[in-house]
Amino acid sequence: MSPALNASSSTSTASATSLSLRQHPANKSQVDIDSSSVEDMKNKMAPGSRTFFEKSPEGALARSTYLKVFLGGTFMVILMIFTILPIYWGALWKIPTRNLHGWVVDFDGGLIGQTVSQALGSNQGGQSRVTWTVIPAANFPGGPQELSDAVRDEHIWTAVSINPGSSSRLTAALAAPNASYDGSEVITAYGVEARNENAFRSLIRPSLQGTLDAVSRTMAQRIAQNVANSSSLASILATSPQTITSPVYYTIHNLIPYDQPVATASTFVGMLYQLIMGFFVVMIAQGAREASGYHKTLSTKGLIFLRLGSSFFAYFLISLFYCLLNLAFKLDVTRKFGHAGFMVFWMVNYVGMLAVALALESLFTLLTTRGIPFFMLLWIIINLSVSIFPIEVMPSIFRYGYAAPFYNLSKALRTIVFGTKNHVGQSVGILIAWIAISCITLPLIQFLVRRNETRASVPNEESGQGIPNEDSDKTLGHQQAGGVVNEKEKAEVAK
Repeated sequence: MSPALNASSSTSTASATSLSLRQHPANKSQVDIDSSSVEDMKNKMAPGSRTFFEKSPEGALARSTYLKVFLGGTFMVILMIFTILPIYWGALWKIPTRNLHGWVVDFDGGLIGQTVSQALGSNQGGQSRVTWTVIPAANFPGGPQELSDAVRDEHIWTAVSINPGSSSRLTAALAAPNASYDGSEVITAYGVEARNENAFRSLIRPSLQGTLDAVSRTMAQRIAQNVANSSSLASILATSPQTITSPVYYTIHNLIPYDQPVATASTFVGMLYQLIMGFFVVMIAQGAREASGYHKTLSTKGLIFLRLGSSFFAYFLISLFYCLLNLAFKLDVTRKFGHAGFMVFWMVNYVGMLAVALALESLFTLLTTRGIPFFMLLWIIINLSVSIFPIEVMPSIFRYGYAAPFYNLSKALRTIVFGTKNHVGQSVGILIAWIAISCITLPLIQFLVRRNETRASVPNEESGQGIPNEDSDKTLGHQQAGGVVNEKEKAEVAK
């Protein structure tokens, strides 16, 4: 090797070495600065490093941020009290806004039948919650049994039958005292408690008792005046005094009693629990998507199918175990559909859970974790408000309840549990319509949100292309320095 070449190599090596030595102290000082910055940040964020009333700029910023978020959230809760909760209070405020409807049918055709039907038709009896309509007996060729079937089939809320032969039996008992005479056989009132236990206990039964008690007293006074001077009065009082004291009385026949108290957990409170469980599933699914990164890595179509598939699968299992819980507490679900009752009970609860919970899943993307609790409370209130009393006695604004998920779910469950009129088909159809709405809105909202996120990320990427960072500058500096040394070596070798 020539002396010139050796000299050139030595010069190149010295240049590279000096360049490396010049860069090393700068890199080391930068690392020291970064390390000290991290340590300072840790010290500032350590427990006890700050007080609430600290006067430093950082403390003032933290305090103002906390108060802004906390007081803003508290104001939203107060606003919710005056905007959402009044829906529930309003549903109970003036019950009943309108009376329920009842029928009066005179199957007797005599004095008692005419007197009782006229008294009820004129709505005597004080604060009656039922508006009575007199219906001709010819409309019920099957007699009182056909009338009771009409009440059972929910053609009317309640009905009063003046039973056939009532006047003739009373006349015979007054002429020839009869110890077996029973005035309670004269009038029979019908109602279905399982249709709506609150309406039966608070409106129907008190109205029947108040009205028929007044009619009974009036008839007793009239009969007593008619037989006051009768020669058989002493014999009647000795043999059958009830003929004078209670000649006309009534029997309330509860056609389908609410005889399973545990059913309250299924037909009312349980629906609320289903919605809350749905909220848990929505939050769990969101956490799973974020933990796996699927909320960013999946395509829009894949993300939509994942959300819908996960929801349908989760509620299928949850509704099964929810129904098994009801069986564990001896809820009888075989009265209407026999041994198939449990499967019907399960599928109705499954569809009901999908109807109320998919709405949360659909709007979660739009409202996020901050807004979804407020919507959930609104969703609970507008459903529960129409599930307590019959919609017929509530203000007209609550007519939306005929399409509400809770209202229809409750009607279907009462059919299965108590054997009321079969509303399963109609109610499930409305619930499926709610599911269909959520299955349409969820993809639409997800598509719009994903598109907006994509559009927002493009300008950020474009603005960041021309801004070099510190690491890229260092790498570029090393590459350029190395390139200069290599080029010098190649030139010396070529010489």
